[in-house]
Amino acid sequence: MTDTFAHKAADWDQPGKVKMAENFVTELCRQIDIQPHWKGLEVGAGTGLAGLQLLPLLHFLVLEDTSAAMLDVLRKKTSGLNNIEIIHGEITDYHRQDIDLVFSNMAFHHIEDIPGALNHLHSITKPGALVAIGDLRTEDGSFHHFQPIPHRGFDTDQLSELFEQAGFEVKSARTYHVLRQEKIPGTISEYEQFLLIALKS
Repeated sequence: MTDTFAHKAADWDQPGKVKMAENFVTELCRQIDIQPHWKGLEVGAGTGLAGLQLLPLLHFLVLEDTSAAMLDVLRKKTSGLNNIEIIHGEITDYHRQDIDLVFSNMAFHHIEDIPGALNHLHSITKPGALVAIGDLRTEDGSFHHFQPIPHRGFDTDQLSELFEQAGFEVKSARTYHVLRQEKIPGTISEYEQFLLIALKS
């Protein structure tokens, strides 16, 4: 597997990305009352910008990512912590059925097989577990400079249908922030970020 983030990992934690993670965590905590006995799982944890903000609220946290370089940065941040597990690989590499909260910030658009991922998340979560996915609404491809990625954001109605097909009940899917960035020289583009919350009943 090619590590497409290898050349970015060392400099990933820039102010804009830190702020993006903070916005996601703030919205997640506004919508979900996280319980201190919960075990969490972050899909596409990267360097831990979102997950490490939520770690103090959880009993245990599993951080998954496909990029070894990003996880190297994460390991340096978490040295000495005994309430985390780091997984280098796909989300389907986690098999224990003990997760109370799944969350993902700006990583789902990198997952090729969304139905397969959702079916697996359904299999590893407890009854009553919550899934919180933060990502972009459908965009023109400029966010990633028109590079080939699996998804140019999501239509939340279509994504909600996939959640329902996997056995979840979608509770909400709301825009919580609009990014304004100059991805195309001379043009400020707007990218809507949504948070989808789903329940495993």
